[in-house]
Amino acid sequence: MDARPTPPLIADEREMLRGFLEFHRATLAMKCAELSDEDLRRRSMPPSTLSLLGLVRHMAEVERTWFRKIINGEDIPLVWSADGDYQVAYDPADGTRAEAFAAWETEVAHARRIEREAESLDVTAYNPRWDEHVSLRLVMMHMMHEYARHNGHADFLREGIDGVTGA
Repeated sequence: MDARPTPPLIADEREMLRGFLEFHRATLAMKCAELSDEDLRRRSMPPSTLSLLGLVRHMAEVERTWFRKIINGEDIPLVWSADGDYQVAYDPADGTRAEAFAAWETEVAHARRIEREAESLDVTAYNPRWDEHVSLRLVMMHMMHEYARHNGHADFLREGIDGVTGA
């Protein structure tokens, strides 16, 4: 049974963005369900080091960066790299489900709070990597793009582990 939240078909812009982002977050969790730490660390194919656990860790970094560092202006390091190297998250050589999901769930909770407390989708903040100001609307769209792309990767990774496929 698919326990993911159903995105609204009719809603205002903010509820629609929120609903689809929640759907994509739940999709990543679903792709990792009922797998061991070893399965979650299993790499796709050489030379790629991509794994489901690496994707969860990466998405924790992405949530943290866009919502806490950019929109909320928090001066905090990445979860897995004090040097700001986003690639470190992708290589969880001895990482565990507990560690990765605790970080991801923490960052998702912060992101939800920051989005709900924002006055509107028109709230803007400076993104130093792009040297541009961005709106919360763009961040929500970008997050859906990130999840959708990586959920496609997760689908292939999961199929390679145990043959499970699907949305």
